[in-house]
Amino acid sequence: MVDITRRTFVISSLGLVGAGLLPRFVLASNGKAMAGSPPWAFPPQSTTALAPREQLLLDFGWQFAFGNGDDPSKDFNFGFNQSDFSKTGTFKIATAQFDAGNWRKLNLPHDWAVELPFVHDDKGDEDNRMTSHGYKPLGRRYPATSVGWYRRAFTLPQSDRGRRIWIEFDGAMRDIMLFVNGCYIGRHDDGYTSFRFDLTDFLNYGDENVIAIRVDASFGDGWFYEGAGIYRHVWLTKTDPVHLGKWESVVRPTVQGDAAALDLATVVENEHEYPVNASLEWTIVDATGRTVAQATSAAQAIAPKASMDYHASANIQHPVLWSPDEPNLYTAQVKVLVDGSVRDGEHIPFGVRTARFDPDHGFFLNGKPLKIQGTCNHQDHAGVGAALPDRLQAFRIAVLQSMGCNAVRTSHNMPTPEWVQACDRMGMLMMCETRQMSSNPSGMEQLETMVKRYRNSPSIIIWSIGNEEWKLQKGDMAPQGKRIATAMVERCHELDPTRVVSAAVNGDNEQGVSDALDIIGFNYHTDFPDDFHKKHPTRAVFGSETSSAISTRGEYTSDKSKNTVNSYDGVVDWGQTPEQWWTFYGTREWLAGGFAWTGFDYRGEPTPYGWPSISSQFGIVDTCGFPKDYFYYYKAWWRKEPSLHVFPHWNWHGKEGQDISVWVYTNLDEVELLLNGKSLGSKKVPHLGHVEWKVAYAPGVIEARGLRGGQTVLVEKRETTGPAQKIRLTADRRQITADGQDLAIITAEALDDHGRLVPTADNKLAFRISGKGQLIGVGNGNPNCLESDKEPKRSLFNGLAQVIIQATDDAGQVLIEAVEDGATTQPLRPASLAITTKKPATKAPRVA
Repeated sequence: MVDITRRTFVISSLGLVGAGLLPRFVLASNGKAMAGSPPWAFPPQSTTALAPREQLLLDFGWQFAFGNGDDPSKDFNFGFNQSDFSKTGTFKIATAQFDAGNWRKLNLPHDWAVELPFVHDDKGDEDNRMTSHGYKPLGRRYPATSVGWYRRAFTLPQSDRGRRIWIEFDGAMRDIMLFVNGCYIGRHDDGYTSFRFDLTDFLNYGDENVIAIRVDASFGDGWFYEGAGIYRHVWLTKTDPVHLGKWESVVRPTVQGDAAALDLATVVENEHEYPVNASLEWTIVDATGRTVAQATSAAQAIAPKASMDYHASANIQHPVLWSPDEPNLYTAQVKVLVDGSVRDGEHIPFGVRTARFDPDHGFFLNGKPLKIQGTCNHQDHAGVGAALPDRLQAFRIAVLQSMGCNAVRTSHNMPTPEWVQACDRMGMLMMCETRQMSSNPSGMEQLETMVKRYRNSPSIIIWSIGNEEWKLQKGDMAPQGKRIATAMVERCHELDPTRVVSAAVNGDNEQGVSDALDIIGFNYHTDFPDDFHKKHPTRAVFGSETSSAISTRGEYTSDKSKNTVNSYDGVVDWGQTPEQWWTFYGTREWLAGGFAWTGFDYRGEPTPYGWPSISSQFGIVDTCGFPKDYFYYYKAWWRKEPSLHVFPHWNWHGKEGQDISVWVYTNLDEVELLLNGKSLGSKKVPHLGHVEWKVAYAPGVIEARGLRGGQTVLVEKRETTGPAQKIRLTADRRQITADGQDLAIITAEALDDHGRLVPTADNKLAFRISGKGQLIGVGNGNPNCLESDKEPKRSLFNGLAQVIIQATDDAGQVLIEAVEDGATTQPLRPASLAITTKKPATKAPRVA
């Protein structure tokens, strides 16, 4: 609970994702992936819901066509007459009589923005120009590419008559209008929250139904790349008229010695025309499926068209706690019974853990101090934009964890459910942030949806009500800022009294929004926290956004003519290098830690350059997840095992005899540097620092030897390579699931004749995919690359490119072949790679 008097916050543990979302993966008893698979590759678990509820995936078999934001004749005559909405059932586009024969076929999730060409357009002020959104032609000035229509037909059996039927969207960008069987159903107009519509009264039972969805991305929610379209999952959910309320089921554990007391709560709704008596049965199981606790909620009379709150309690003896090292999960199974028959039910995964923010000693998880070693992240990835298949969420977390990151901030919006699920299952803490800081109806609805859906997630330790709201932080609007923030914080506490609420504030935190916050987050400004701590010793403090170091992967000089930033000490005016910010936050016990901007590079906000830069350079890894050199600073000081990294590469033809800066990141005591076997001396490694030399370039080998206690522990070398001669393809996994969703993430490299990566290679490659898979995206991490993300071609950037392959529903083999594109003489030797796709043991239910 929250102890407001001293601003020391104890957060009881909670569970996973939204109630009603079934666990999609099986974990071993310790909560990690089953043996024989990497820690992010979870085998699928049965997704059969507790009868009679059905939740069917509605991602497959859609049609798509562009509309138009200005000309109704190019928007399928939508809005041609002002009377379009005057009668129900008149929208032909959502009927079988409409001819969509020339529409494109596709599956969801889908982001049409990533498919658009780049357009050099710098018109508008700093907050509204296309620069921020990655130079994609979206907005009121681009009506032909800012509106899209999705269409699908499906059949319901007669047996569904009498059930409640909902269509549920995990998120879409941005302004959605839904039509079913010619009828207008409703509208949703923000790009990140989940939403749903009740279709029951509008459906044909035992016959065909047609859905049409108009998505207008003319307006955005943020100042960064956001994509366009239905970029998250869509579901068709069927329930009995007596059913659980949406995201109303809560499991709230409290650790009591060697036991965990569970407060269980939910809401049951009765949509019958007559009253019912409903009771609940609760069963708590561990990761192996073993029952560890049970409870009941006594029967209550629920009036027609009404709802009733239900409560129960249970105890888990000797619970296994959730933590980043051991992300143990439990599942609560709740059933609704009326006259002894099961009417509804759902699974609520959760974890048992405690969390506490202390103003003197920082953050504690399960009673032990833990520094938040966090990164801020947007939600896009190379090749796919904002429409990330589920597997990519786990892939990205694994990349961050490999450098020691233990927390993520969902900058600056409600995250996709699969990101939260992956954090819960893989042991990644989260600062979960809403998009709109406002107590207006829209802002409060966004906040409530986020908190209700994710309040069972053990990974979430902080709710964030917003980011850098300049006008509400200080000055004339500070009083309004305090009132708005107070309303949002109070609502968070009402929905979830177990977690602290904060915001990302770029200022001194002395007024406005900050007055209402449970704990204080500073964006940048390491000149403020020390004085703030002295002045407000009872308020816990952390770094909500830090660093903003910039670099271009594999580049070692800052060159405005090429829009590149060096990998040694690039930083924006307001930022700090990794070494600078972590030396500050990592050495003060009272600071809980912080979140670096950013883990991954992201589209939009190209900094410090504009066109042709189309993505940021803030990332510790690039848009593909390839590490930059800064990655190894964090790996050295955020992980416990010995680490050593020397850079730059050693291909400097034409610079013989010139000094090259050689840096080493390591957590060992001392480093000796050698050039072609000759020692250049040893240097002691400062705590949280690095060592460096100036070395006159000579081709050969630069070698770093890391020592501890006088003994060599690790050796790293950089060799001068020959020219690129051949291609190599490697996959993150050689076997994937044939479910139409799973991925293999392929790395393409250029090697010399000795099999060494050529770190400056920029050859353009062409890819051919055959068999039981398809290419869904390509990338190379180059912030200045204007090549298509969807064509089966991509230039290497400093030796690397990425290809994302998605399985079909058919088991078999996918063959990936790579050749050099357009080479006339001595092309690179080609490469091929086979991926096996295997039928899942149980397939997730989907709409036919």
